[in-house]
Amino acid sequence: MAWSGARPRASVASRGWTGARYADTPTVEDEIWIDARPERVWEIVAAVEEMPSMSEELRAVEWCDGATGPAVGARFVGYSKHDALGEWSTTSYVVECTAPETLAWAVTDPDDPSARWRFTLRPEGAGTRLSQWVQLGPGRSGLSFAIDAMPDKEQKIVFVRLREFEAGIRRTLAAVKERAEAAR
Repeated sequence: MAWSGARPRASVASRGWTGARYADTPTVEDEIWIDARPERVWEIVAAVEEMPSMSEELRAVEWCDGATGPAVGARFVGYSKHDALGEWSTTSYVVECTAPETLAWAVTDPDDPSARWRFTLRPEGAGTRLSQWVQLGPGRSGLSFAIDAMPDKEQKIVFVRLREFEAGIRRTLAAVKERAEAAR
């Protein structure tokens, strides 16, 4: 896994086959250094409604209940599309929001999420080290239906989905880097 400006941390590609099952709540994380201050990077990361422009799967985001940005307890609906999984929407709950350091949300249910996502920003030199992390489960998700239909292929299904998340994280980090550095 070689790409400009990134140093992998516990990513699936660098570990190879994990054999993880959904109940293991497997994770993927990657990071990138950005030549911009954390406050600038935070502006981009916190604009969750702009994330679809950096994603192949996420199509739209709408804040709920009059929210216009992230705060602990705020909710947003994400609309997604995947060739193999179809189209769906999920409600996410902001569970951590400390500007300009951490933004995290739980998908579907904050107490039993189908996934957890987190951005972490750390000052490093004149710039920012940005990481993005995702955890599958423990709550059921659309992936659970594929596993139910093919339980003997669970480890492969999980592995493939983690690889997709890894590729998506790479694209998102690169897009945030490009936007933050272009705005300097």
